[in-house]
Order: sequence, then structure tokens, then C-alpha cells
Amino acid sequence: MTRWTTARSTTARPRLRPALWGSVATGAVLALTLTACGGPSAPQPGEATGDASSSASSTIPDTSALLDAVEVDDSLASQLPSDIADAGTLSVGSNVQSAPNNFYAADGSTVIGSDHDLITAIGKKLGLEVEYQNQDFGSLITSLQSGRVDVTIAAMNDTAERQQAIDFVDYLTSGITLMVQKGNPADITGPDTLCGKTIAVVTGTSQQEFAEATSTQCESDGDEPLEITVTDSDAQNQTQLRTGRIDAIVNDLPSAVYISKTAQDGEAFEVVPGDVIDGAPYGIGVNKDDPELRDAIAAALDSLIDDGTYGEVLDAWGITSGSVTEATVNGGK
Repeated sequence: MTRWTTARSTTARPRLRPALWGSVATGAVLALTLTACGGPSAPQPGEATGDASSSASSTIPDTSALLDAVEVDDSLASQLPSDIADAGTLSVGSNVQSAPNNFYAADGSTVIGSDHDLITAIGKKLGLEVEYQNQDFGSLITSLQSGRVDVTIAAMNDTAERQQAIDFVDYLTSGITLMVQKGNPADITGPDTLCGKTIAVVTGTSQQEFAEATSTQCESDGDEPLEITVTDSDAQNQTQLRTGRIDAIVNDLPSAVYISKTAQDGEAFEVVPGDVIDGAPYGIGVNKDDPELRDAIAAALDSLIDDGTYGEVLDAWGITSGSVTEATVNGGK
């Protein structure tokens, strides 16, 4: 079945290959049963910091056999642009600090997570070795546009605004939610209780857009605006929340649930119950000058969905409630 429109590009763009760093659901928060844990150079369970990479006593799912079983599909590989096919590698830009999507194993250098597994499986289908670059979230689109990376995967929402800059192959459905200290001392029960509160977001994200729009609405209604702290990483935000310097974090639902279940054995944070906020798909980012690469990735994702690999990866990381039934190009609104 044809699931996307293929466009051929007649203009090649230069690709830079720098040194590389190595290789939802309405009211259903508890349905995301996360079994993974981990932490790069982060504290281990029971230590005092309680950042995201602090983890519960469960183990990280071992998906190595699942990924090893993925075989190259020559018909899909033939759809790749010649420069990618000749190089044999797919340079992936990501923000490697967002469990369970992309984060470091206990050795501090091995990238793991659901996003990592999916893009690795896509690469294997296309006969490509995946090479990761860890970048600030806010620099991912410009890195893609400049040719520093071939694709991005970083739990990035596919939105109409971002589609003006890059293309997306949508691979998961999610949304954002509110995470608070255990016991919810700030008594935050939903977006309508955020006026006057101090919250943290990661720069360049949909969460930042939501926070700024909410603050503007509070002022329009005659209430106190939000005090918004913008940082470069979830870990910084979690430290501030744990120590009481902020009242809440706005985060993607899968990450918030993972963090609340694993940080300090689940005793540091909790997710505010309620409907997911601004539900939207996650998309693999591709340069608009690369329709061949975009469509090859979409075809590989469809193949993984059809053969069950996609579902097994999501199940291993506890995010099956966000699964999609087919690859969609630029499906965000």
C-alpha cells in the first residue's frame, strides 16, 4: 500500500560528516508501564539528586536480539539517495538526555532508548549503520538544514510551524503533561491552575510554546503570569523541581511517566492526572531537500510496523499506547 507521496529531488545538497559521539493517551498515564532504567554519568538509585537518569531497581530492557534480527531489505535500500547509500551510514542528531526516548546507559557513552532502537532498526532495514550526535534540542533543526546530520530523532513534535523548516516521518503519538514533586505541594491539578506558578521547560520545545501561551492567557484573564525557567536539559529541570525551586515541569508524557516511576525509586516526582495536553505526533526530521531519504525512511518504518518489530520495540520500552499503524509524512497540525 502506498502511504505517502514520493517526490524526487533534482538538487543534491552537501552533507557534512563531523566526528560522531557513537552509537499517550487521554487519562491513561499509568498505562505507560515502563520497565527501563538507567543513567549515564548520573546518580544511581537511592542517591540524593533524583535526576531523570536516576533509576528504579528494574533493569533496562535488552533489545539487542530484537535489533540484531532486523535484516536489510534491498528493495528499500535501493530507494536511498546515492550519497547516503555510498556512505553506508545515517548520521542522526538527537538530544540524548530524555529517557525513555534517548539517553545514556550506565557506561555514560552508549545511547539507548525507544527512539534509538527505532532509528537503528530503520537503518538496518536500509543497510545503514546509525551514528549518533548528541546536540542541544534547540539546534537540531539547524543542524539538519545545514547538512551536519542526515536525520533527527528526539521526541520532537511534528507541527505545522516546524514543517516550514523540515519534513517529518511520524512514528509515535504523544503529548505533554505536568510533573510535580511527590505529594504535589504546589497543588497543581491541571493547566488551569498554573497561573502564578514557577515552571521549567527545555528551550525550543513545544512545552516552551505551551508555557508561554498559558502565561499570556493568565494575564489576559487578570491572573498572575507563569514564571518560566528555560533550560537546556530535563536533568536541570528535575534538579530544580526536586529542590523546590520550581513548582512543576512541563514535559512529554512518556518522559514524565518514566521519570516519575524511576527517579529515587519513584519517590521524587509524580505526574498530574488528566488529559494529555496538545497531543501531537513525534516525527523523524529530514531535510526538505531530501525527499528520497524521507520516503525511504517512511517505507522502512512501514516495513517494521508490518513485520512486528516496531510493536516489539515500543512494548519493550512501555510506550505501546502511542503506537501508530502506518508511517505518515508531515501529519502534524
